[in-house]
Amino acid sequence: MKLGLQIPSFSWPGGAERIAPTLALIGQSAEDAGFSSLWVMDHFFQIEVIGKAEEPMLESYSTLNYLAAVTKRIRLGALVTGVIYRYPGVLVKTATTLDVLSGGRAYFGVGAAWFEREAKALGVPFPPLKERFERLEETVQIALQMWSGIVAPYNGKHYRLAETLCSPQPISKPHPPVMIGGAGEKRTLPLVAKYADACNLYAFENLELVRAKLEVLRRHCDTFGRPFEEIERTAIGSIDVRRGSMSSHDAIDYCRRVSAVGIQHFIVSMPGDHELTPIELMKKEIIPAVAQF
Repeated sequence: MKLGLQIPSFSWPGGAERIAPTLALIGQSAEDAGFSSLWVMDHFFQIEVIGKAEEPMLESYSTLNYLAAVTKRIRLGALVTGVIYRYPGVLVKTATTLDVLSGGRAYFGVGAAWFEREAKALGVPFPPLKERFERLEETVQIALQMWSGIVAPYNGKHYRLAETLCSPQPISKPHPPVMIGGAGEKRTLPLVAKYADACNLYAFENLELVRAKLEVLRRHCDTFGRPFEEIERTAIGSIDVRRGSMSSHDAIDYCRRVSAVGIQHFIVSMPGDHELTPIELMKKEIIPAVAQF
């Protein structure tokens, strides 16, 4: 099983002046430790389960392009891009730019968006859930058309593009992997089965629920006539190996249980990531063990 590192918070010592150098050190340390991927959230305010709205939050694609410049191998993505925040054609160009500047290391993570407060606060329209899912599907269709090299109109219910020109094309072939985040059985997982290269589920507590969601995804793949194994099965969780929290044994056992329910790529946040010691411990004791699963 592969491990990825998510950076969900920028509330580090030293204030705004220290965010960039700290971020660079985390990214470089994660790459050196053997993490397969590096992720940030696509939010503009901090989310409630992590901290207060007024805590520091960076725009995701600017952050990822910075990380691309200070790393060489690790894959990069937003977990996941809120579909309402950017026009689809512009979003695809943004993701393509990340892929080109990183040398073909981008994921294209996308979802229906949910944080109504930040949308309304910043003047972004926040349509009903049904419409957000319609826009999500159209955005993925637009991305695939733009990355196909076909320059032609796109006429959807919500979006109309006169020319799906995307130059340069991504370095990733056939395109950056499309990851659709979420576990909804009626809307999200059918979209994963129809379009995506990767899913992303939650693995914080009930791992048997993760197994059940993957079985639902398998059935949707059968409906669309698509091999289930074509989809990379990812999940998000948290590992806290600071003193007094999880031991290395605990962390390895957690990853083993996540792998056992069918996850291939486990993306974790790590409290205290800016101290680098937790990442060093992952390098020495946890990542080598988890690679055997």
